[in-house]
Amino acid sequence: MPVGGAPSTPTGMGSALPIALLLTLVACGPSARVDGSASASASASSAAPRPSSSNARPGLTELPADPPMKPPLMSSSDVGGGPLVGGVPLDKATADDVKRDEARKPGAILEFARVKPGDTVIDFIMGGGYFSRLLARTVGPKGKVYAYQPAEFIAFRAQYGTDQKTVADAYPNVVALNGPLGALAFQESADLIFTAQNYHDMHIAAFPENLAATVDAALFKALKPGGVLLVIDHAAAAGSGTRDSNALHRIDPAVVRTELEKAGFKFESESPLLRNASDPHTLLVFDPAIRGKTDQFIYRFRKPR
Repeated sequence: MPVGGAPSTPTGMGSALPIALLLTLVACGPSARVDGSASASASASSAAPRPSSSNARPGLTELPADPPMKPPLMSSSDVGGGPLVGGVPLDKATADDVKRDEARKPGAILEFARVKPGDTVIDFIMGGGYFSRLLARTVGPKGKVYAYQPAEFIAFRAQYGTDQKTVADAYPNVVALNGPLGALAFQESADLIFTAQNYHDMHIAAFPENLAATVDAALFKALKPGGVLLVIDHAAAAGSGTRDSNALHRIDPAVVRTELEKAGFKFESESPLLRNASDPHTLLVFDPAIRGKTDQFIYRFRKPR
């Protein structure tokens, strides 16, 4: 049985997905992943905004600035300086990914994530598999990528499962996981947990109120001591908390940091690669006026040794 258990309905949800979740998943379908762009300059050590809501937690401190990152070295057509795992040629999906590289800046992001050959990685909520393919090629034949797709998503739209199978079939070092979000379990510890444009989904109205805490605890347990958690998501207005997670698919970065630190993760650094100061933070991320140009934060956390 795949790691994470067989698909089932999480606690607090009926056998049929609520309308709110259906509408959310329509917007967040595998082909609807929103690419980001960086147009704002910021220091990698700049302080994360703090929410003015009850989510705020005083006493958070900043760590020393991260060393300057090297120029991007990787793309969807050349990751890790070699061919695809097992000699698999560039397929159509990968060719399509190449067109998205300029906006998503995968080389610099994976370098910031500190992923390396031989690592074990969990791609948490893999979507269409853009980063799953990149991660598989980066860790190489001695590494492994657990490509996790929530059972709830697959139950709603079969394409999620199809995309997951496509990636797993193409890369021998990819293991498909599809258990429910409320019952995450992994059979081995990971060097890196990677999640892109998904953390806000833990706070959509259709899911139980405590889902984020449950997921965060499971991710903390799954990460090796000293391992990295890399979170990318669409930024909401400072102080907005989780107010816009359901309607705009955004989340206040400070809430993400507070929740993950509460789970035991230690904030290490922020990358400005996908920040966009011109984003008003008031539009749905799929609105044509902002799609592909949303302000996105990239946070790196570690599990203490």
